[in-house]
Amino acid sequence: MGTLSDSQIRSLIETGAIRPVKGGGGFLDSQVQPASLDLCIGEIAYRVRASFLPQGESLSEVLPGLALYPIDLTAHPYLEKGAVYIIPLREELALPGDVEGKSNPKSSTGRVDVFTRVLTDRGSRFDEVSPGYHGPLYLEVFSRSFPLKVRPGLSLSQLRLFRNREILRDDELESRHRETPLFWFGDKDKSEIKTFREGVSLGMDLSFSPIVGYKARSNTVILDLTGDIRNQSESFWEPIMAPPSGELYLEPESFYLFASRAKIRIPSDLAGEMVEFDAQSGELRTHYAGFFDPGFGLSGDGARAVLEIRPHDVSFRVVDGQKIFRLRFERMEQVPVHPYGVEIGSNYSHQGLKLSKYFTEFPGRI
Repeated sequence: MGTLSDSQIRSLIETGAIRPVKGGGGFLDSQVQPASLDLCIGEIAYRVRASFLPQGESLSEVLPGLALYPIDLTAHPYLEKGAVYIIPLREELALPGDVEGKSNPKSSTGRVDVFTRVLTDRGSRFDEVSPGYHGPLYLEVFSRSFPLKVRPGLSLSQLRLFRNREILRDDELESRHRETPLFWFGDKDKSEIKTFREGVSLGMDLSFSPIVGYKARSNTVILDLTGDIRNQSESFWEPIMAPPSGELYLEPESFYLFASRAKIRIPSDLAGEMVEFDAQSGELRTHYAGFFDPGFGLSGDGARAVLEIRPHDVSFRVVDGQKIFRLRFERMEQVPVHPYGVEIGSNYSHQGLKLSKYFTEFPGRI
């Protein structure tokens, strides 16, 4: 039992448990990731008055009363900043009774401050697919920083499937970490984390040189997510230089990207997830995208997590090394045939502080 791998996801596609909606075309090989399936938006988006959950109803019953107007994305492929959209996805499910799922924004989506959540018919929670679910999938899309250009077939979210999802206990994590480190600090910090508590809490790095982070600019031009161009990074991001004091003050309701102090390594028989930050440790949201695939950081000496941070209500002070996210690990039912890495064209195999794939490299970044 555990999280399903790429070969198992392909089997579900072959048997029709995951299938394209009528007229949605076939599946692309690139949609199947080591431990998840990329979900693709359809041709029509609905501008809605508010975010919602169907509460025992089907989306097709609720949507007409909440939709302000439909948008044909083939003719008008633009989503406004600050507006809520519901977009039917090109995939639908007929899962076996022992298979359930959870979704998350893709890394490239979270890094551009686009908040996405998957909805199912009669579902009572966002991003959760109940065991044996039969029906369509819908994506709520809310861009907080940038107006967007999109296209039908664009993947903004991903679905992880599992049978009896098994999160590793803290004693198991500690044992695995002693055998082969799941994270390490390089020359920056020789200290070793000795306590695991519902996973491991790790900190941010403000000692990079010369740029330690990025802040999203206000009132930008349209951000193109279609892949036709690579957007100029300096038009959308303000660089944050290494603070001599080792501390920064983050502005409320502004969006920031930083990197983790630790380099992370996800063994091929495990998958990782960055989970909700404890609100008692600060009034801020620390991530939109949370999945780490099996094999992340294994090629080389590890890869850093990129942290998506938005303070709420008040300014928030952060210091170098401050613990600001929690990582937990889950067991794969099978080792993926193609783990995360260069072989399958993974975008963030050796990342440090890295913008989304949609941008050019920032001038002056080393």
